[in-house]
Amino acid sequence: MKKILGILALLIAVCVITGLRKPEFFGAYNLGNLAERIAMFGIIGIGVAFPIITRGIDLSIGSVIGLTGSLMPLLLVKHGWGWPSVIVATMGVALLVGVIHGLLITKARLQPFIVTLCGLLIYRGVARWITDDRTMGFGSTYDDSLVRLVSTQIPIPGVGFAIPISFVYLAVIALLAAFFLHRTVWGRQIFAVGSNPDAARYAGIHVDWIITLTYIICAGLAGFAGILFALDVKAVQPASHGNFYELYAIAAAVLGGCSLRGGEGSILGVVIGAALMRVLYNSINLLGIPTQLEFAIIGAVILIGVFGDEVVRRIWASKRGIGKQE
Repeated sequence: MKKILGILALLIAVCVITGLRKPEFFGAYNLGNLAERIAMFGIIGIGVAFPIITRGIDLSIGSVIGLTGSLMPLLLVKHGWGWPSVIVATMGVALLVGVIHGLLITKARLQPFIVTLCGLLIYRGVARWITDDRTMGFGSTYDDSLVRLVSTQIPIPGVGFAIPISFVYLAVIALLAAFFLHRTVWGRQIFAVGSNPDAARYAGIHVDWIITLTYIICAGLAGFAGILFALDVKAVQPASHGNFYELYAIAAAVLGGCSLRGGEGSILGVVIGAALMRVLYNSINLLGIPTQLEFAIIGAVILIGVFGDEVVRRIWASKRGIGKQE
C-alpha cells in the first residue's frame, strides 16, 4: 500500500502542476482523450504485471499489438470477414502467442527475456509481411457496430464530461484481474511462484502451468488492446504500430509496485502507474517541452520513482531488522 500511495502522490503532483500552468489540462476534451489513452495502456500494463510477478517479462507486447492491429483491417477489407469473426480470430492469434511463450519458457527452459525478445522481432516481421508493409485502413467496413466498440462515450450528468468506453473496459479488466490475483487459488499460486518457484513446486503447485497462464493472460490483453488501438487510429502502419508500447506497459507495472524480483504486485498500482505515464506524456505536450526530450523525461521519472521505492524499502527493512533485534 505504501508503494501505491507514493505513486498516487506523484500522479496528483504532476496533475496539479500541469493544471496550474495550463488550465486546459482539466478541460473536458483533454480529460476525455487522456482517459482513453490511460485505459489502453493500462490494459497492457495489467497484462505484463502477471509474468513480472512470476519473475518473468514480456518484451513482445508492442509487436503483438502491431500484429493484431494489422490483422484487423486485413481480414475485414481484403478478405471480407465479418467483424465478430475478425475479433475472435485476432484474439485467438494473441492467445496462441501466449501459449507459445509459456511452453518455450517452461518446457524448453528458455529465458523469458530471450523468448519474448525474439517474439518482438518475429511478430513485427510477420505483420509487415502479411500486409506487404503497407498502411492498412478499414474503409467502408468501419460500420457503426465496429465504431461503437471504441467511440462510445458515457456522459456524466452535471459535469460536462463523458467517460470513453475504453475506460470502462479498463475498469472491468482491472476488477477481474484484482479478484483473480487476490481472491483465487491461482492468483495466490502466481505470487507463490514469483516469491520462490522451488518452494512452490515442492508445495505441489504446477509451476509450469502457472507461468504459462501468466503469458497467456499477458498476450490476450495485448491482443485486446491491439484491437482497441487499431480501431482508435483507424489506419495501421505495420512497421510502427505499437512500437515501444511494451516499455510503457513494463514501466507502468514497475512504477505500480510490481517487483522485477517477483512475488509482488498490485493491479491498482499498475493502473495508477499507467495513468502517471500518460499524464507525463500529456504534460510534456501541453507545457511546450520539446518532444525530443519525451523519453528522457519519462525515463528520468521512472528511474527516480524506482530508486525512491528501493530506498524506502531498504529503510523499512532496516527498521524491521532493528525492531526484531530489540
